[in-house]
Amino acid sequence: MDGSQRRVALADDDVLLREGLASLLERSAYEIVGQAGDASELLALVRDRKPEIVIVDIRMPPAHATEGLDAARVIHEEFPQIGILLLSAHVEVEQAMELLAGGRRVGYLLKSRVTNVTDFIETIERIAQGGSVVDPGLVQELIAARHRNDPLDLLTQREREVLALMAEGRSNAGIAHQLWISEGTVEKHVRSILSRLRLPETQDDHRRVLAVIAFLEAR
Repeated sequence: MDGSQRRVALADDDVLLREGLASLLERSAYEIVGQAGDASELLALVRDRKPEIVIVDIRMPPAHATEGLDAARVIHEEFPQIGILLLSAHVEVEQAMELLAGGRRVGYLLKSRVTNVTDFIETIERIAQGGSVVDPGLVQELIAARHRNDPLDLLTQREREVLALMAEGRSNAGIAHQLWISEGTVEKHVRSILSRLRLPETQDDHRRVLAVIAFLEAR
């Protein structure tokens, strides 16, 4: 992916990680408009420089609780056109779900995924283009936490794999490529998943992902 013309703001109190991300993005032709070490700096930076993408750690100073996530919520409310990628060293299920289910151009990624440069850049591009991306680790955590009589128990193993890839923001064609099955087979799995979970069918991939996220959150 070529990030030419995309302006990015970075926020993380880990300076080495932040500089590493900046270097990686610059090599992929993104423009780094600024860096921040805490939530207050990030908000000031965003309001001043108006980036297209904000990459922010969920936990930031002073308490290392949800300061980064709280700043992301403010940014999303003030500048809904800005894409937001949340980073975390841990699976933060409840904290991130409200923001993820509430709008477009938002994603959640575990920091361990950043080591795969191609996937990381693809995630940023999906968000920049209006998509929602959820780390597979979060999806698996949600599935594992379901109650015994949860409708997700009705899904086959293959349908669970398709559901996880749906939540990553992948199209039917992308899922087919990932699982080495035909696109027609993916379409059948998607219809089955939506039917079993009592979710309306839609041709809009973004709405489909949000519907799945909203369902998982509500359980």
